[in-house]
Amino acid sequence: MSGFGDIRGRDPDVADNDAVATILLVEDDPSARAALDLALSRLGHGVISQTTGEEALQTLRARRPEIAVLDVMLPGLDGIELCRRIRRDDALPVILLTARGDDLDVVLGLEAGADDYVVKPVEPRVLDARIRAVLRRAENTPADRTSHGDLVIDRAALKVTKGGRDLRLTPTELRLLLELARRPGRALTRRHLLAAVWEHAYPGDSRLVDACVQRIRAKIEDEPSEPRLIETVRGFGYRFCAS
Repeated sequence: MSGFGDIRGRDPDVADNDAVATILLVEDDPSARAALDLALSRLGHGVISQTTGEEALQTLRARRPEIAVLDVMLPGLDGIELCRRIRRDDALPVILLTARGDDLDVVLGLEAGADDYVVKPVEPRVLDARIRAVLRRAENTPADRTSHGDLVIDRAALKVTKGGRDLRLTPTELRLLLELARRPGRALTRRHLLAAVWEHAYPGDSRLVDACVQRIRAKIEDEPSEPRLIETVRGFGYRFCAS
């Protein structure tokens, strides 16, 4: 990448306290990492840069950023497996950086729990917009508490339980479930859900919706392979069925 001016060294363990967000950036290419670090810092973020998935895990054990941006093609522990390991214990938002045309990596990354993806080469302002959109998904929503069988959705607390057990949903999963449940019985298009949840509506990104619905079903449905709460409206989108 080029066009960002002089690159100056940064302490990878230091992030600005008044930053818009503290970002864990994991990118093994030195020039791309330095350019993104500088650009995101100038856009108001605090950046913790690492070069490998193993280093990223060590960082996460010591401190928790607000979002992780992971290159898919990392040496050793790649970005998809790193995302999968993060998801085992944390709902930390994750954005993947993918090479153009690597559709399989996109699908695998979304199934591993990524919230969004950005195609490389990365335009920093596009990445910044995606980061801010992902973080907005965790903001408060109007108070509301609804029950659907043993599933309870508490909008005020941003909490979902099933059979009295708290479900660990990522901000994106929670936002999508809230959007579907806000209009029970109504079929919502993938384009609508992309705009409402991801804040962009390029039709090619519909797999973001499909992968996220698949992850939500695995958590809220009694039989994910035979969903009763989130129905697929073939060729259109999805419908939340209140019981």
